[in-house]
Amino acid sequence: MRRAWILIISGAVESLLFLFAFGFGVGALVGDLTLPDGTVVSYTAYVAPAILANAAMMGVLAETSINVFAKFKWMKVYDGILNTPLRPWDVALGEVWWALIRGFTYIGAFVVIMALFGLLDSWWSVLAVPACLFVALAFSGIGLTLATLFRDWTDFDWMNAVVFTMFLFGGTFTPVESYPDYLQPLVYAMPLYHGISLVRGISLGQAEPMMLVNVVYLLALWVVGMWIAQRRLARALYK
Repeated sequence: MRRAWILIISGAVESLLFLFAFGFGVGALVGDLTLPDGTVVSYTAYVAPAILANAAMMGVLAETSINVFAKFKWMKVYDGILNTPLRPWDVALGEVWWALIRGFTYIGAFVVIMALFGLLDSWWSVLAVPACLFVALAFSGIGLTLATLFRDWTDFDWMNAVVFTMFLFGGTFTPVESYPDYLQPLVYAMPLYHGISLVRGISLGQAEPMMLVNVVYLLALWVVGMWIAQRRLARALYK
C-alpha cells in the first residue's frame, strides 16, 4: 500500500472529522451526559468510542467487500491463486488478515487521538484496541459474503445505506434507552450496537455483564459469516 497511502490516511481522517463534528461540535451544546447507571460523562467521551467502533467496522467492510469484489469480478486475482495448493478458505483468511492489518492503522491512530484529547478515562481503555479488532473480525465474514452476493458496483449502495443507518441509530449518539420502546429491540439486533457497547464499556471503564452478550453476539456473527463466506467464495471462484 506504499503507493496508495492516501487511502489509509483518508480512513483515519474520516473518523477524526466525525469526532470534531459530533463529539466536540454537538458536545459543546449537550455538555455532560448521564448514563442509565447514573454515571456522568462528557458527551465527547461518550461519542468517541462509538466512532472508534464504527471505524473498525468500516475499515474491514470496505476491504473485504468492495476490494474483494474487484479482485474476483474484474481483476481475476484469485484465478492464479487457486492454481496453487491454496483453497478458497485460505483466500478468505488471507483477505481477513489483511483487512485487520489495515483496520488496525485506523483504530490505533484514533485511539492515540482520543488519548491526546483526554478521552480515555481508565487504564482499561488500552483494551479498546483489541476490542475494536474483535469488532472488525465480526464484520469480516459479512463483507466477504456481500462481495460474492453483489453483482454490480451499484449494489454496494445498499450496504452503505444499512451501514449509515446503524451508525446513526445504533447507539452512537444517544443511549438506546432514549428511543421509543418499540424501536429498542431493533437497535439491540444491530451488529454495530454490540460493537459500540463493547468498546464504549471498555473505554469508560464500565465492566458489566452485558459486555459478555456483546462478545458472544460478535463471535457468533464472525463464525457464521466466515462459514457462509468461504462457501460462497468457493462457489463463485469455481463456477
